[in-house]
Amino acid sequence: MPPPLLHRRCPELADSLGFLRLGEAPTPVRRLPGLGRRSELWIKDESGYGDGGWGGNKVRKLEWLLPEARRRGARTILTVGGLGTNWGLAAASYARELGLGVALGLIDHPVDEHVRAQLERLRASGATLHFLHSRTRLILAAPWLFARHAHGLAPPYYLPAGGSSPLGTLGAVEIALELGAQVEAGELPEPAWLVTPVGSGGTAAGLALGLRLAGLRTRVLGVVVNDTLRLDSATLLRLSRRCAALLRARGADLDDAGPAPDAIRTETAWLGDGYAHPTAAGDRALARASAQAGLTLERTYTAKALAALLDLDTAGRLGGGPVVFLQTHGPR
Repeated sequence: MPPPLLHRRCPELADSLGFLRLGEAPTPVRRLPGLGRRSELWIKDESGYGDGGWGGNKVRKLEWLLPEARRRGARTILTVGGLGTNWGLAAASYARELGLGVALGLIDHPVDEHVRAQLERLRASGATLHFLHSRTRLILAAPWLFARHAHGLAPPYYLPAGGSSPLGTLGAVEIALELGAQVEAGELPEPAWLVTPVGSGGTAAGLALGLRLAGLRTRVLGVVVNDTLRLDSATLLRLSRRCAALLRARGADLDDAGPAPDAIRTETAWLGDGYAHPTAAGDRALARASAQAGLTLERTYTAKALAALLDLDTAGRLGGGPVVFLQTHGPR
């Protein structure tokens, strides 16, 4: 398996930042004819990235997080998510292969057929599930969760929702570096926008930093799909800068590599009633993507992000340049 592009760009990081390849890179890019009204639309398709039944941006984060858990001597990963968390299921699946346990603190959101099936998969994953119902109860239970899942003097390795720590954010840095290499190779034109759903912030933050490192002028359009976290552009830019600071602390020789103040734009108008609440616009985009482009989306993240992209393009708010949609849907 090839080394990550980040290690090739910054060889000094190879000894200080562990990496575990879990998928085949680079993920493909292709045109999306017929969907755009004003802009030339492309897709960078992460859905096939990952071994077995997984793909998507969750796996990209775990490639950096799992080696760090082993480096710290942790025996358990503690993380959080909603009842239907793809992140938690991916963490449980890949951690188990490395002999690591996973404990999940779960909070409520609307339950449909997909969530019910996901809960059965979570129960079968070997993860320890804690049904805490609300974010407030999750915060109050945090000391108990850490004590409950410590092994002797080794605390659990805690990962925030979606794995969106500065280290986990490197997964999206790698995606952006790949996109830069694909632009350089002539596989697609330099995009004006790279569009992604924003559920916990790490993907948008990492993309902004990675695009800067790749030398692209592309901006990130983050379509916010989660109302339980603060996910405005300023917050995402702070995470991006913390990721750059981590790289410097681990030995990267970076000049002023932080993203510009306008590198990330967030949109909230397509959120609907909240996280995991489907929307009519999202359902229309999901059906249109399937019929016209053969894309498999889901209602919580990718359908809402594509709905925003199509509506903004129709309204002429994307400027008419090439636009890339990041397909982050994971389970297959």
